[in-house]
Amino acid sequence: MARTRSRYGRYVDGPDPLAPPVDLSEALAAISEDVMAGYSAERALREYLRRGGQNREGLDDLAGRVARRRRELLTRHRLDGTMAQVKELLDAAVLAERKELARDITLDDTDRDFRELRLENLPDSTAAAVTELADYDWRSAEARADYEKIKDLLGRELLDQRFAGMKQALENATDADRQAIQEMLSDLNQLLDAHRRGEDTEQDFADFMDKHGQYFPENPQNVDELIDALANRAAAAQRMLNSMTPQQREELLQLSAQAFGSAELMAQLGQLDANLQALRPGENWTGSERFGGEEGLGLGDGTGVLQDLAELDSLAAQLGQGYGGARMDDIDLEALARQLGPDAAVSARTLAELEKALRNAGYLSRGANGDLRLSPRAMRQLGRTFLQEVAERMSGRTGQRDTRLTGAAGEITGSTRQWAFGDTEPWDVTRTMLNAMRRTASDPTVPEERSRAQRSDPTPTVPEERSGAQRPNASRRAAVPRFRVEVSDVEVTETETRTQAAVALLVDTSFSMAAEGRWLPMKRTAVALHHLVSTRWRGDQLELVTFGRYAQAMGVAELAGLPALREQGTNLHHGLLLAERMFRKHPTMQPVVLVVTDGEPTAHLTPEGDAWFNYPPDTATIRATVAQLDRLGRLGARITFFRLGDDPGLERFVRQMADRVDGRVVSPDLDDLGAAVVSEYLSARRASWNRYPGWDV
Repeated sequence: MARTRSRYGRYVDGPDPLAPPVDLSEALAAISEDVMAGYSAERALREYLRRGGQNREGLDDLAGRVARRRRELLTRHRLDGTMAQVKELLDAAVLAERKELARDITLDDTDRDFRELRLENLPDSTAAAVTELADYDWRSAEARADYEKIKDLLGRELLDQRFAGMKQALENATDADRQAIQEMLSDLNQLLDAHRRGEDTEQDFADFMDKHGQYFPENPQNVDELIDALANRAAAAQRMLNSMTPQQREELLQLSAQAFGSAELMAQLGQLDANLQALRPGENWTGSERFGGEEGLGLGDGTGVLQDLAELDSLAAQLGQGYGGARMDDIDLEALARQLGPDAAVSARTLAELEKALRNAGYLSRGANGDLRLSPRAMRQLGRTFLQEVAERMSGRTGQRDTRLTGAAGEITGSTRQWAFGDTEPWDVTRTMLNAMRRTASDPTVPEERSRAQRSDPTPTVPEERSGAQRPNASRRAAVPRFRVEVSDVEVTETETRTQAAVALLVDTSFSMAAEGRWLPMKRTAVALHHLVSTRWRGDQLELVTFGRYAQAMGVAELAGLPALREQGTNLHHGLLLAERMFRKHPTMQPVVLVVTDGEPTAHLTPEGDAWFNYPPDTATIRATVAQLDRLGRLGARITFFRLGDDPGLERFVRQMADRVDGRVVSPDLDDLGAAVVSEYLSARRASWNRYPGWDV
């Protein structure tokens, strides 16, 4: 049998079907960081797509490659390639003719002198020289062939400008081939004229393609697709003409009359351009480019380069996503692959899939007013990440688990009880399994099941081959009762009763918090504490209160997306007032107040509900703040101030405030703020004011 050999390599035809799905965790983390910094979720998503990931190109990277590709085309090429070829052929023809005149003994001296004089006085302009020799009777067959090549070259180049690939297709073309081109142009103009008048039919297009389809490799399916393809290239040809110098443009127009030696060809091409401009006026017919390279381009190749430049410009706009309603689906992946290679298309496709995955996975959702925001699922993921960072800082060793963050129950007492809905205590696995075994063994339905199984399969037992012992048959094995744990079997371990806490986290949102770089650590702390309370101590109540000129309670998602505020005022009085209202809604819970601030109170709430602001702090503001603090102290609230910064006035103030209510002052670094707040919350739940090492207290 013949052996087969297989070779394996990297998958290149689009995205790798065996590649792992896109990793959303990195994208979500980056987007969340921007949202926490004050960006909208929509802008944060766009920023991530622009930057890309650690090992993934972003839109900016792709746009940079597009710009480099465009610059490369402009600096490599120049537009006089066809003119240079014509001049080369003309010089060869004139040289061959002069050689023939010198050795032709049959030619009389007068005729020879006249011919040499005519060749000697040709115009300096290549186009004018070609026109001057249009009626010249060449004595040299080689010279005549070179001159005819000029006409053939011009004809093929002019056709290649309108129909890609025509230059190569018509190389060594016969008169019959040229006649077929003339017929195609005539039929095409008739079809376009009828379409302009609205008189064409689908059958007209089908008949045209049946007859001339070989000239259109784009394989258009209807007349509009045909017009689009032709207009795109014709517009590029016009832009190439506009990009030439006036002298180059004039010479090209003069030479065009010599194409194939047929004036009818130029008439048909002129009519075609007029039809296309009328049918597609939206194409760029007036643009131009500045080329400065050394590599000359023919008319057809130059038109192709102009098409590439237009496609690159379109890709740059798509990758920029700067227009209204921009979407990743707008990016033309096929065009991107043509210009930059398949790897660029894969990168763009991956970014589009990542954007869809973020939306479909529920990490981004639309608010009531239609704006994009982080969903509750995203906030849980964000809170879990921030809480893990807090746990690592509290443990002092990366990766070590801090047991103070686990479980909502107290110390185990040693006794158990049957599980009831809402219990969060750990299972007693031993007693649960024992209960299930007892119930199964005492189930009165088991004998009936065993007898029914025996009647359905009365096969006698079969002796063991080696030991001779009796082995249960299949029916007996099927009759053995199945072991299954039910809800009634579950027992949980009893723990000490823990007091529920009502926690008010008051965070300063005055302008100084953002100006001094404390905005993001403050929000990370709030998100981490919210996740801890909502997942580990669901019985506790947490309220997040921001205080700037005014104070307000807000949800964690709203706080996470809160932009940096440029308002003056630190209205701690209003924040403490909202905390008291929250505590009175939960009178049976232990009240806990955690205040994060970087400045003295400079505003308070008047009886009319207005904010009174003054700097330096007004006596009335201090009096109102202290009075509200005393009210919380009488409620038995545990109050901790987290002082940010080194302001001596703030240090004296918070010390005095804490002393009035037997509270605490913690002065953490910004990196330790989350760990300090979480540790203080845990200490309050344990009713212990143990000093956490490493902080200035």
